[in-house]
Order: sequence, then C-alpha cells, then structure tokens
Amino acid sequence: MSDNIKHECGIAFIRLLKPLSYYRKTYGTWMYGLQRLYLLMEKQHNRGQDGAGVATLKLNPAYGRPYIDRARSDSKTPIRDVFDEITSKIYKSANPDNAGENVRYAGELLLGHLRYATHGKTTIENVHPVMRFNNWKARNLVLAGNFNLTNVDEIFERLVNEGQHPRDLSDTVTVLEKIGFFLDTEYDNMHSMYVKQGIEDGKEIARLIEDNLDVVSILKNATKHFDGGYTIEGMIGNGDAFILRDPNGIRPAFYYADNEVVVAASERPVIQTAFKLKVDDVKEIAPGNALIIKKDGTYSEEVILQPGKRASCSFERIYFSRGTDKSIYEERKTLGYQLIPRILKAIDYDLKNTVLSYIPNTAETAFYGMLKGIDEYLVKEKHKKILNSPAPLSDKELWNIINYKPRIEKIAVKDVKLRTFITEDSSRNDMVEHVYDVTYGVVEQGDNLVIIDDSIVRGTTLKTSILKMLDRLNPKKIVVVSSAPQIRYPDCYGIDMTRMTEFCAFRAAIELLHETGKWHIINDVYRKCLEQQSLPKEKIVNHVKEIYAQFTDEQISGKIAEMLRPEDMNAEVELVFQTIEGVHDACPGNTGDWYFSGDYPTPGGNKTVNKAFINYYERRDVRPY
Repeated sequence: MSDNIKHECGIAFIRLLKPLSYYRKTYGTWMYGLQRLYLLMEKQHNRGQDGAGVATLKLNPAYGRPYIDRARSDSKTPIRDVFDEITSKIYKSANPDNAGENVRYAGELLLGHLRYATHGKTTIENVHPVMRFNNWKARNLVLAGNFNLTNVDEIFERLVNEGQHPRDLSDTVTVLEKIGFFLDTEYDNMHSMYVKQGIEDGKEIARLIEDNLDVVSILKNATKHFDGGYTIEGMIGNGDAFILRDPNGIRPAFYYADNEVVVAASERPVIQTAFKLKVDDVKEIAPGNALIIKKDGTYSEEVILQPGKRASCSFERIYFSRGTDKSIYEERKTLGYQLIPRILKAIDYDLKNTVLSYIPNTAETAFYGMLKGIDEYLVKEKHKKILNSPAPLSDKELWNIINYKPRIEKIAVKDVKLRTFITEDSSRNDMVEHVYDVTYGVVEQGDNLVIIDDSIVRGTTLKTSILKMLDRLNPKKIVVVSSAPQIRYPDCYGIDMTRMTEFCAFRAAIELLHETGKWHIINDVYRKCLEQQSLPKEKIVNHVKEIYAQFTDEQISGKIAEMLRPEDMNAEVELVFQTIEGVHDACPGNTGDWYFSGDYPTPGGNKTVNKAFINYYERRDVRPY
C-alpha cells in the first residue's frame, strides 16, 4: 500500500504447560517461553510500530512476592526495547535453578502485544497490556487486544449506571473495566456461595474460587453489548487465561496446543515459524468463541457470543497480514490474476509496447498473479496465431511466436526515508516526490507502463510522488492497477480510515456530483444522516451509499485518475480497480468488505459512516466514534 495507513494491532500468548525446569532440561533454557514470545512478536512487527508490551504471570507464587510483571515501550524500536528491559531484570536476579520463584518475568503465562495507534495518543499509557490490580489473585486482570468498539459511549454509560467511575473514555479502559466488573461479580457470588456452605477459612475460599472461576460466564456477561471488531487476550491473576474473538470474526486469531504449550497469535504463519509446525497444526478460533486456558493447563474453545454473519476483514488478506500464510499467498495471486481482462483493455491489448511492474514491495504477490494471467493470455494468442496462419510458418517465425514474453521490470524502488522536516512547507512536496527512485532506460518512449499496487486509499503518494516519478521515464500511458476495490467508506473496526475526505473515491464522487448538477444529493444525504442521529444504532441506515449510487465504478475511477494526475506530467493516466465480487472470489473466507461496499457487519458501522459524513459536511476534523 503506497499510502501510509495504520491498521490492526497484533497479539501473542503462550501458556507453558510444564515446569520451567522442564524447558531448561529439554531446550537448554528456562527462558524458552520468552524466546518464543519474542519470535511471535517480531514476526508480527508489521502489525504494530507505535508500541509493544509484554506481561508475564507466575503460577503458585509465594505470599508477598510479585507474580505479575509487565514491560512496555512506545519508542521507535518497541519490541527490542521491551525485551532489553526484560533481559536486564532477568540477569540481575537470582540463579536460574529456582527462576520461577525468584526471577522477574519467569512466568508460566506470557502475553504480548503490538500496537498501531488508530485511536488515542501514542504514549506509554496507551500501550497494552493494561492491568487491573487487587489483593485477591483472582480479581487481578491483564488485558491486551486488537479491537475497536463503535459503542464505547453506550458501554461507558452502563458502567456508570452500575456505580463505577471509569477513569477514561476509551475502548481499552472500557473493555478492561467491563470484564473486570463481571470478574468482581463472579468472585463475590462465589465467595457468598462458599460462605453459605459453611466454609469460614478465607484462604480456603480464595483457593476454591481460583480453582473454579467461571471464565465463560464472565466473558458472556461482559461482552453481550460489545459492537465492533475485536480479538482480546487476557490473563486472570489465578492463572486462568482467554483469547476472545468477535462474533463476526472481523479480527483474526489462531492457536496451537500440544503437551508443552498453548499458543495464540493474530496470524497463523508466525505460530508455524516459531514452533516449526505444519499449516494444519494451527487452528483458527471461531467467530464468537474464546479459547479458555484454565490454571491447571486444560484448555477448550467455548462459545461466548452467538456467531453472526462471518465478515472477516478482507484487508487482512489483501495487505495487512504477512503473505507467508499459504492461503493468503494464493489469494493475493488470485487478486492480481483476476484483473487481466481490464488491464489488457486499458493498454488496448498492446503487450509488445507495455512494461509490467509493481509498487510497493507488498504488491509483489499480486504482481505474480497478474503475470500468470498475462502468460495464459499469451499462450492462447500464440496458439491462435499458429493455427490461423494462412501459410506454413518458417522456423524463425515460429520461434519468434513461441519465444515472445511480456516485458517485466523492477521499475520503482523505495529509497531511504527522506527527512522532509528540514524543508519549508512550500518545498515539502518536492522532497516527498523523491521517496521512490526509478530504474531508467527500461521504458521506451511510446510504451505503456502498468504498475500494480495493493490498494489506493488517499492517493496522496500517487499524486505527489509516484506518478511524477514514473512520468520521468517518458511512457505514453501509465496504468495504475489496484488489487483492492475503491475504498469508499470509513472503517470502525481497527483500520485508521475514519474521515470521508481521506478517500480519493469519495472526493471524486463529490466532484462528479457538482459537475453533473447533482450537488443537492449532498444536502439530502446530510439531512437524512442528521435525522437518524437520535435513533438506536440498530435502526440506522447507511445513507452515504446514495452519494456513490449516481455513478458507475468506471466514472468514479476516471475522475480519481483525473484528480490525482499532476498538472505538469505528460503521460496519460488510467486507474484500474479490483471489483468487490473479485475480492469475494479470491478471498472466500474473508468477505468483510464494508470499506468497499458500505455493508457494515454490526449496527455501529452504519452509525459511524453517517457520523463521518456529518463531520465532513460540517467540516469537523474529528473521528466519528
């Protein structure tokens, strides 16, 4: 994605099922869990560059000794800094023979998190894990997650009505306090039950509660009003743990278990890599389910919320998740493959005078799929040419036909990150233009140049850098191909796309409405959005769809190309976008497409998009949720 869009956070969790001495004997170090947690986090560094955090929990700690440790960083190298801090504490501690008793971070439960700041400030206070402390072990709660809730205000109000005084109006604190409230309630109910049974020993009651805590009930009660996309990992002070997924499966979660460990992460291949597993060894946590790991090490996947219509984020497949996942790799190739008919039409089927390439590097897999489609097209054309030849072909003619290949080149290279802060505002765009460098001499004057990208969101980098850079190669026409459809609507489930003006597709539709004398539709949509503000979110309709309904996809694509084309460039510019149907065909298990279609999987989505439009109309640069 050439536009810089922040997106999903990442989770990592490990429950060691054996004593630390077992890992020292088997793997040469009691730090086996920490080493594997580091791998899980480092292999997911793409999911969070604004912060990282680790928390560990010891089972059966001695009284008066700390048993929950946490390290967090919001530096530019957060993962490294977190583990540097952990390492410094470890090597200042006692000898490793009794690490579980005396060494910081020597816990059987390990929880890691990587943060992308889609909401809230990039400060250490906002870095996960977050914690809720108490003198009773089973009331302590450590939480981290990849989530955005659309109805934080509603849940906040419920907490207030329950008598609480939350310290912050954010989804992180709201989720922590909501689960914490029902953890407290469960503890109090169990305490009363044991007292009624005649048990008077407080230590015995605490032990019984810790052994029999009903985590499923806690999560069911806490999450029944959540609206959004989320994967939440948590550790309770008694040693229970959970990884919870939203009922539409919007945010991803995977796990693996054997007789040594239970592991969970946001992406399948990182678990495969860290533990040297086959693809089928790693399971997906089903939407609405939670993986529950009890303090005794037993685990099960339990239904927490009734699953809704599956709407797993298709952007995970198009761009966000690592492409080393077997199915993601094939899906990205298919996305490029499906665009061939439209690419050929854009270049008037003139492959002889066309150079094919990609930008940025993350679009490379879709590029391979595009090449596969081009190769198949050429095989058919060669076959047709040979069969339909009116006269026998000479050996040279036959060889020329068979040997013909498309022109594939590495055109754009992302250069070092330029320090544009040293320039005045008036010259900033000139510096931005040089973020990428080009390969000179491979494009000839009169050639078409086809460049495939993952997606086009704002189009800012295209306009200020990429198109100008490519124009220096003197092509006749530049065709920019997006393996994703036009992004038209804000996301409210984790991606940093919340303002309507961020989308070049929206700006193009607005421009077309003015050009065609349909500007009154903008006012009509604004009025309809205002009229729905007082309705329950379940009754709100997405009226922003009416903005796009006036035009075809091709009309909007054409206007985007016109708006993004710099005035001083020579080449013609055309944009080719993937279709929504194409995404569904390529990524059948991840059909969440609300940012393309406006079809939100939860009621809070419609509330968010209408609010985003109201903010646009009223020129308020604020988030809609």
